[in-house]
Amino acid sequence: MAVLVETNVIIDVLTDDPSWAEWSIAQLENYSDSGLIINSVVYAELCFGSPSAEFVDDVVRKFGLIYQDIPRQGLFRAAKAFSRYRDRKGTKASPLPDFFIGGHAEAAGIPLLTRDTTRMKTYFPGVRLICPHPPDSEK
Repeated sequence: MAVLVETNVIIDVLTDDPSWAEWSIAQLENYSDSGLIINSVVYAELCFGSPSAEFVDDVVRKFGLIYQDIPRQGLFRAAKAFSRYRDRKGTKASPLPDFFIGGHAEAAGIPLLTRDTTRMKTYFPGVRLICPHPPDSEK
């Protein structure tokens, strides 16, 4: 089964993060045969701080990442998650990038490789998270 990869995992490897690079590399290697997916939000986040789109395209190719559009149902789920966020007195005026990533994973029925689980656990509790510390429901 394919796995959606969140930006933080890729950035860990690119920056050789002292706390997370080893874990992130191991997860990318472990799930590489399943198909590692990114979407437009992850691609855009990778572009931030990168010298060019060609650099990002090289990263995508080297990591064996597969670009996939966010399904319309994922966009709908992102909007509903944002509505719940606003109902909880969230202060952002537009949907957060994590909502698009979580909505994509939920709509596609695929796990999400991430180390930032708080928002995902709250707004997309049905998404299987591949993370350093399993959410309480998976312990």
